[in-house]
Amino acid sequence: MKMSCQRNEGKITVPEDLRDILLEFTISYLLEQPGDIVDYAVDFFTRLRENRQTQLIQANVQTCSSTPDESVDDEEPPIGRFATRRKSVFAETYDPEEDEEDEGVKMVHPKSDTQRHRLSESVKTILLFRALDKEQMCDVLDAMFEKTVNPGDYIIRQGDDGDNFYVIERGKFEVYVKDATGKDMHIHTYDNSGAFGELALLYNMPRAASVKAITPGTLWAMDRQTFRRILLKSAYKKRKMYENLINKVPMLKSLEQYERMNLADALVPKQFSDGERIIKQGDSADGMYFVEDGIVRITILGDNGREVEVNRISSDGYLGELALVTHKPRAASAYSVGNVKLAFLDVEAFERLLGPCMELMKRNIDDYEDQLIKIFGSKTEISDIR
Repeated sequence: MKMSCQRNEGKITVPEDLRDILLEFTISYLLEQPGDIVDYAVDFFTRLRENRQTQLIQANVQTCSSTPDESVDDEEPPIGRFATRRKSVFAETYDPEEDEEDEGVKMVHPKSDTQRHRLSESVKTILLFRALDKEQMCDVLDAMFEKTVNPGDYIIRQGDDGDNFYVIERGKFEVYVKDATGKDMHIHTYDNSGAFGELALLYNMPRAASVKAITPGTLWAMDRQTFRRILLKSAYKKRKMYENLINKVPMLKSLEQYERMNLADALVPKQFSDGERIIKQGDSADGMYFVEDGIVRITILGDNGREVEVNRISSDGYLGELALVTHKPRAASAYSVGNVKLAFLDVEAFERLLGPCMELMKRNIDDYEDQLIKIFGSKTEISDIR
């Protein structure tokens, strides 16, 4: 992971990796609100380093037994740890547990279909929104409003109060901070993508930098209260929901508490409508799924080329793990029965977080082969009956 800041002709460039890590730390801190920020920071970044070292070791082992051109994504997942809640050091803290706002009252800025499509394209790669489900994303899209700017316009100024969070649709924007002499120093340029202004809103602190448009541009903005409520509350609810889901899965009982919390942070919500295919037989395995709500139907192609149902998985079950264990293509397909909500764990996070459960999953292979014998009358090699 590249974490160095580059200095060019008196200019400092802030790498995106640094912004992302600090943002993950900020959200984690605000959700947990520990009493000592320094102790919490030491614990957070120690866990981050340990996870990275574990991932590198696993990557080296995988490299030894894989083809030379396979690569491993070096992006770190969010690090999560539920501590005892204590009073935060920040003013105007936002505690998701105490937010009893009427869920029916939402900030809505009307938009045309064209505007909504443009906004959807602009926010889909934003780190802050990656854990939101479809309903939460709709709330985000509803709450944002369009702002056009001209060259030379200052969108935010260092020292001002934080009012809005901004997502860039188009345009170039330069970021400046004042040095010891009060002179503006250029530290970053946004080029037709990205987002800014979140830290002042999360911390309720003055703006730490100025952002100026250097070309005509279009921004999408969200006010401070809506930003904090949607993003912090959704992050908190996601953690609690997946914590409850993980605690109901027998296989995951062998995980330590902090391992389960890291797993909860790594899960991504996915929704499927009735009859929609979730997994296709023969495909490469990209991850596994936990069933949050609904029923999943598992099928295998029979000798006549027709799909035969071999299993159904309901809430608190899981599927797709055995292809990850055996490193073979999917040997079964999975379809939703009615509307289904799943939590997806990608292959990299699976290998990093579910090591303690691997032996149990391997033992389950024999059980699945027994199912095939009952259905087809003979033992069939499988990579994933789920």
